[in-house]
Amino acid sequence: MDTTVGIVGGGPAGLLLARLLRNAGIASVTLESRDRGYVESRQGAGILEQGTVDALRSAGVGERMDREGMAHDGIELRFDRRAHRLDLAALTGGRSVMVYPQAEVVKDLIARQLSQGDPLLFDAEVFAVEGADTDRPVVRFVHEGREQTLSCDCVVGCDGFRGVTRSAVPEAVRTTYERVHPYSWLGILAEAPPVYDELIYAHSDRGFALAGMRSAMVSSLCLQVPNGTDPADWPDDRVWDELDARFALDSDPGWKLRRGPVVAKTVLPMRSSVTEPMRYGRVFLAGDAAHVVSPTGAKGLDLAVSDVITLARALIHEQNTGSAELLDAYSDTCLRRVWRAEHFSYSMTTMLHTDPARSAFETRLQLAQLNRLATSRHAAADLADNYTGLPIG
Repeated sequence: MDTTVGIVGGGPAGLLLARLLRNAGIASVTLESRDRGYVESRQGAGILEQGTVDALRSAGVGERMDREGMAHDGIELRFDRRAHRLDLAALTGGRSVMVYPQAEVVKDLIARQLSQGDPLLFDAEVFAVEGADTDRPVVRFVHEGREQTLSCDCVVGCDGFRGVTRSAVPEAVRTTYERVHPYSWLGILAEAPPVYDELIYAHSDRGFALAGMRSAMVSSLCLQVPNGTDPADWPDDRVWDELDARFALDSDPGWKLRRGPVVAKTVLPMRSSVTEPMRYGRVFLAGDAAHVVSPTGAKGLDLAVSDVITLARALIHEQNTGSAELLDAYSDTCLRRVWRAEHFSYSMTTMLHTDPARSAFETRLQLAQLNRLATSRHAAADLADNYTGLPIG
């Protein structure tokens, strides 16, 4: 097989890149190792920055998002048993976020690509990317029981942290920076209508808690738990009781979550990493293949989107002008935004979570930072700016 751009990974990054290239008349082939059902059910981020929302609309895949997604103009911080709302739209000149699950974004992109896009192969297991430093790198994969090759002008790795494409960047030139936090998240999905209109981020002596939603009828909730926690040690009643305790308010002692059947329960270790550079020869890394961000700042999907928007612009520029200037700058351009998002997520994580080794002094510092957000428009505006998304590129 031959194409212009070979995309390894059929998640939101790879699928959106294929769509952007298709709209510009650039051919691509997308290879996804899993079957369609698995890809469309894979859970991920549910909060989209303003820039991501705009990009999906511009790419022609925003209709269902606009119909079924939930626009949020603010978030609520709870700390010291008090609640404070940050008005994101007012602080940013109108920017907001959209609650629309990653799985739904993927379904929309797959449906569009299969109906009018370039080839998308499921169950296509990539086992090697060769010739990264040549003009025509080759992707080797197995599909329908046969070994096949895909020759292309460039390869884009959207296949995650453990994907094959990362290995095409030689270890001698590749550096990975990593931080593992001393706690994890216990996340649940529950068939319970949220009793809140916007996301709630709670700091308490018992640990962090997050109240979100996947829809008007499904709540998505998280608890800070020790690393190595077994979900089986947290029966449903214990989870609900602990959530209520961490969200407790002195001003409203009767405030409780609405309970319902728990349909999913997982433990997510908290870790962050960045791999540099994000480009070697004619191989480009995007999304989790290049960086993983702790989920507190809700930036994982949005960073993947900003990567592929930046890359699509560069590829289109090369096609239209013959200049590789933007492609040569791809890694540096993306990494500026990546590290800004990593810093924001790290700040949110350390401000809201309870470190097992913390001192009383450090807890007071956390409360001082939270109080500043509640009382300083300047501080609140900085958080809102980052939360709703900084400019891409």
